[in-house]
Amino acid sequence: MTEDALVLQPDLELLKRMATGCVESFATFYDRHSALLFSIATNVLRDPHEAEEVLQDAARIVWENASVYNATLGKPSSWAVVITRNKAIDRLRVLQRRNAAIDRLTADAEADFAAQDLSGQADVLSHESGELLRAALAELPSEQRLAIELAFFTGLSQTEVATRLDLPLGTIKARIRRGMLTMRDVLEEQL
Repeated sequence: MTEDALVLQPDLELLKRMATGCVESFATFYDRHSALLFSIATNVLRDPHEAEEVLQDAARIVWENASVYNATLGKPSSWAVVITRNKAIDRLRVLQRRNAAIDRLTADAEADFAAQDLSGQADVLSHESGELLRAALAELPSEQRLAIELAFFTGLSQTEVATRLDLPLGTIKARIRRGMLTMRDVLEEQL
């Protein structure tokens, strides 16, 4: 079937062809609905980067579950919308838990700094360095900040951070690296 013929296929036919492994049908379905699905994820999450990840997860679920789609429960586009909305809500809950963990870690770190006796010049410099580091950390996106705080403040290895956050190790390594590079740039500007 030609690409032009696929574009004219109704969604139900595209899902049937997707269930047989037709990648072109999936691409047509994705092209047809991705803007709508992305806007739904963005409305829930208020973060385009997170919405992109949710869109990819939802698209994967549509692809993998095309064979179990039940036409009596609604249109294929409505099915994809529900999948995307549910994935976005799940992601929002994860982000809220992470942000709460970051807030707790930050509060604990600030309490530790406040409890220290800041007598002597070395302690003053240490305190100032800590303030600069906290300010640089505050500049980072929450996912990078959390990965760095877990790796450096709690002493977890990158593998343990990946396990705790239920993310691939490569994602954690990339977030830590990007975060450290951003922090370096922020600190160089301040010094």
